[in-house]
Amino acid sequence: MPPIVNVLIVDDSAFMRKSLSIMLESDPGIKIIGTARDGLEGYEKAKSLRPDIITMDVEMPRMDGLTALQKIMKDCPTPVVMVSSITTEGAEATLKAMDLGAVDFIPKQMSYVSLDIVKIKQDLVDKIKAIARSRSLSQRLASIRGVAQRLQTQAGPGAPQGGVSRPLQENVFKPSVVDFHVVTLGISTGGPFSLQKIIPMLPKEFPLPILIVQHMPPKFTKSLSDRLNGMSQITVKEAEHGEPIRGGTVYIAQGGFHMKAVKIGLSTPTISISEQPSTTLHRPSVDVMMESAVQAYGRNVLGVIMTGMGHDGLEGLKLVKARNGYCLAQNEDTCVVYGMPKSAVDAGLADAIVPLEQIPDTMVKLVMRK
Repeated sequence: MPPIVNVLIVDDSAFMRKSLSIMLESDPGIKIIGTARDGLEGYEKAKSLRPDIITMDVEMPRMDGLTALQKIMKDCPTPVVMVSSITTEGAEATLKAMDLGAVDFIPKQMSYVSLDIVKIKQDLVDKIKAIARSRSLSQRLASIRGVAQRLQTQAGPGAPQGGVSRPLQENVFKPSVVDFHVVTLGISTGGPFSLQKIIPMLPKEFPLPILIVQHMPPKFTKSLSDRLNGMSQITVKEAEHGEPIRGGTVYIAQGGFHMKAVKIGLSTPTISISEQPSTTLHRPSVDVMMESAVQAYGRNVLGVIMTGMGHDGLEGLKLVKARNGYCLAQNEDTCVVYGMPKSAVDAGLADAIVPLEQIPDTMVKLVMRK
């Protein structure tokens, strides 16, 4: 049997501490070894109890969650999952927490009066166990946090972001299509941090549209797209229904809605935002987005699959490969959770498997033949 996952819960709400405890300990593989009422107490218990994973509220008295997170990452690095309010302010604080080292987040609006409580509980349990049991997660987190430093060093002080050229394995660059017309990217757990390390590294002359599905609630996707847009040389935006899909633009699917590429006749493909299909596990869904891209662009699709639990994107990538498109997968050592890429790799769909810091260059070399 896998070892028990020991969890520390840090939240100033007694209700949230109790709710999280009940939900997590409903699984025999999880044990709550402590709770804390504020960031200071959480920091002290993190040092003394040495949990496998911590859930951390953001707004708390004495010491807030972001300050506690910084201190924990400095003195006793531990995987931290933020408990975030589904508000614009909560989304912005959560993205900042990702920069500081948090691996993921869970929504705060959870209670036993929710009609979705069974799904919420299972999602929470699965996420905690997947993150805590990721192979060598502490080393992996250190590796991921080192990506930014390596990219900055390689680019040189004052050098513009994007266009940093490094030698890559020759077998990476053997696409079977003459050119690509669109990039489709699926990502989940650990995604916000990872996207902030690859999208800003793309050069301003990157010619293709990039369609991204990141599993996030509403408001979070808008905050993420605004944050990425401020960091990047290419335009990043939350996708809007009916807008033309243009080159050099990143479109991030709205939380709670599917994003599709729709092409009628010879017209330019446009974005479709819809709640349908309603039967998918995730909304937005990577599979739905990639399937629509194949329908709109045919064989000229570059599929990218990155960190995340589960296997969303597997069926979409099968369609990409069936039309002789190309699949790029993030490698295990730089994934927070090696789930979605593993599904593609195990199915034999990946044409190239590269670490996080090589994904921007690989995309540039595949698309721009540099």
